[in-house]
Amino acid sequence: MATMTFSSSLNSYPWVFSPKPKNPQQINLFHKPSNFILSVSLQHHEELSTSSNYNPNPFSTLSSSTVFQIPPNFTSKDLITALRTQKDPQSATHLFKWALKQPNFIPTNPVYEEMLQQLGKIASFDEMKGILNEMKLSGCEVKSGTFWVFVESYAKFDLFNEAVGVLEMMKDEYGIKADTYMYNFLLNVLVEGNKLKLVEFVHSKMISEGVKPDVSTFNILIKALCRAHQIRPAMLLMEEMDRYNLVPDEKTYTTLMQGMIEDGNMKGALRIKDKMVETECALTNVSINILINGFCKEGRMEEALNFVQEMSLEGFRPDKFTFNTLVNGLCKSGHAKHGLDILDVMLQEGYDPDIVTYNTLISGLCKSGETEDAIEVLNLMVMRGCFPNTITYNTLISTMCKENRVEEATELARGLSMQGLLPDVCTFNSLIHGLSVAGNDRIAMQLFREMKSNGCPPDEFTYTMLINNLCSRGRLEEALDLLKEMESNGCARSVVTYNTLIDGLCKNRRIQEAEEIFDQMELQGVSRNLVTYNTLIDGLSKSRRVDEAAQLMDQMIMEGLKPDKFTYNSLLSHFCKIGNIKKAADIVQTMTSNGCEPDAVTYGTLIGGLCKAGRVELAGKLLRTVKMKGMVLAPRSYNPIIQALFKRQRSEEAMRLFREMMKNAEPPDSVTYKIVFRGLCCGGGPIKEAIDFMVEMTEKGYLPEFSSFSMLAEGLCALSMEDTLIKLVDQVMKKANFSANEVSMVMGFLKIRKFQDAMATFDRLLSSRRSRR
Repeated sequence: MATMTFSSSLNSYPWVFSPKPKNPQQINLFHKPSNFILSVSLQHHEELSTSSNYNPNPFSTLSSSTVFQIPPNFTSKDLITALRTQKDPQSATHLFKWALKQPNFIPTNPVYEEMLQQLGKIASFDEMKGILNEMKLSGCEVKSGTFWVFVESYAKFDLFNEAVGVLEMMKDEYGIKADTYMYNFLLNVLVEGNKLKLVEFVHSKMISEGVKPDVSTFNILIKALCRAHQIRPAMLLMEEMDRYNLVPDEKTYTTLMQGMIEDGNMKGALRIKDKMVETECALTNVSINILINGFCKEGRMEEALNFVQEMSLEGFRPDKFTFNTLVNGLCKSGHAKHGLDILDVMLQEGYDPDIVTYNTLISGLCKSGETEDAIEVLNLMVMRGCFPNTITYNTLISTMCKENRVEEATELARGLSMQGLLPDVCTFNSLIHGLSVAGNDRIAMQLFREMKSNGCPPDEFTYTMLINNLCSRGRLEEALDLLKEMESNGCARSVVTYNTLIDGLCKNRRIQEAEEIFDQMELQGVSRNLVTYNTLIDGLSKSRRVDEAAQLMDQMIMEGLKPDKFTYNSLLSHFCKIGNIKKAADIVQTMTSNGCEPDAVTYGTLIGGLCKAGRVELAGKLLRTVKMKGMVLAPRSYNPIIQALFKRQRSEEAMRLFREMMKNAEPPDSVTYKIVFRGLCCGGGPIKEAIDFMVEMTEKGYLPEFSSFSMLAEGLCALSMEDTLIKLVDQVMKKANFSANEVSMVMGFLKIRKFQDAMATFDRLLSSRRSRR
């Protein structure tokens, strides 16, 4: 039986339902007036006063601004129109009660149903039941369809158990047996509300009550199973339709195809399509579009386009949904430029792209770095009468800000206002972020103030972004003021906001204040994460408060957070700096025993500590051990050993290690070249080696440190190698982009053999470039 298949397949589905009634008082109703507005005026009350039951002021409880006009012999149709034009359901109720008292007026079934819908909008369920009872007493036939209003209204307020209870109300209070249509309506409402356990219950009740399911019933149940990712049971349910002499229709197959695509089974969806064709069930635009969407969802754009072509030969004509799907797929798969081709075809076929088409294209082009094309699409949409919305502008504004085109982004934002669109928090955030990155702090803060004065409340991202910017500029007082402003405005503060501020305070050595913010997080109910602890542990370690840092690590473990490499490396760095190798080794041992594998930073820090403590041989052994593990080490692991070897006049070993580093590790950095050049200039080795190395380093874009270069210059002058010195100076000046006047000044001194003056000028000019860097 169908019931058995559906029930058994859902038993394993972990679905929990608990209806959450909404407070009807908090619901805002927006009433859209119809084209025909029927009004009732107090001036015409005399026309209606023919009855002794006439209330001289039937609208006294309504707002004084409510004005009515209704013909004396109004019909049910007139009343329904008047009810629909009321400003709220309460006004409609007063009008309805007044109408019931009028002579010669007998309400019809549609009038009662209209009132039920009005009351359903504000969850007045007791009054709805009163209206239904009044309907029954008046002799007006209560039909099964009347109860649909109850089901729909309960579902609107997430009262799904009550919606199911309508079946009992129908049977017990009105003697009406729910038919197939009623069950289908209820089942569909439950499926849309994702109440699959209740779907199972209602379907079982339907079968036990002897109500025969139809094709729609099966389609709804198949939809429920597909949404629960129960594709196999959904297939079995389709096969079971034959027992009821029912044939799957286009919706059956389409629902299954959609379910398979959602499960990532495009092959299965295509098999369903083949079965659909075999059973001579015609493919519609809906079913074909679902398959196109399936290809696009998996990024299989070539197959999607081929499938469109194949289906077109069989009579399929792409519609707006087809084109939008293809544009979206191309943009998401990084082929936004091809999306423009689809836009051209769409226009040729006579379809007007909508806001979704344009926004998708603009977003895709912006992500692909094709901002100019995106602006052209914006111009096209305006030219074709499709007005951009805030999303359109925000996409372009955000992209322009990321590309440091803040002035253009600002102009675009002004254009947004001219179009009658108000910039939202996303608009302001993009501009503020762009201005901050560009270093325009003053304008960013100005825009922040403008944002508030224009009634656009900043959000957490706005504040966090500004706090981060202020911290990086050392303007900590202003950053702390912004946190207080967030608190006073009731703006949510997340762990990111607090982490940003703690990091800024730690970097500026204001550890005590960082600790206060850390404690404040607990009071504000904001959970501290690994980043919070690591930031403060690092700050404490750098302030030589390592015991407190260790205690904080114990606290984080008690709070269920596991220390990571950054945590251990912060403590390790402190002990290596002070030369406490035993403590440093203990940290690495603890780290390993706790399942945290040391990384290149860990080993580099430890090697540096060993060299500082004079244990160069041990540092070398550790370096070799790490290399055997296959770890690619950074310059910070090699630099301390190379420096220590040069200091011990072991230049050959130092150079061998440098060459080995170039071959097997990350490329040397500026510190490496500085150490090696200084070592060669001070080491008393062959001067040619120092000359060759300087040529090598300048060719790689590294300028020599003058203190080392001056030693080389002295050596060259002592050996009467002034020409070589001039060549080296010329090479450095070219790499450092000295101006013609600067080159002329230095070379002038060299030509007249005023080497001291030449070197002094050279030093001054070279230093000025380093400071600019």
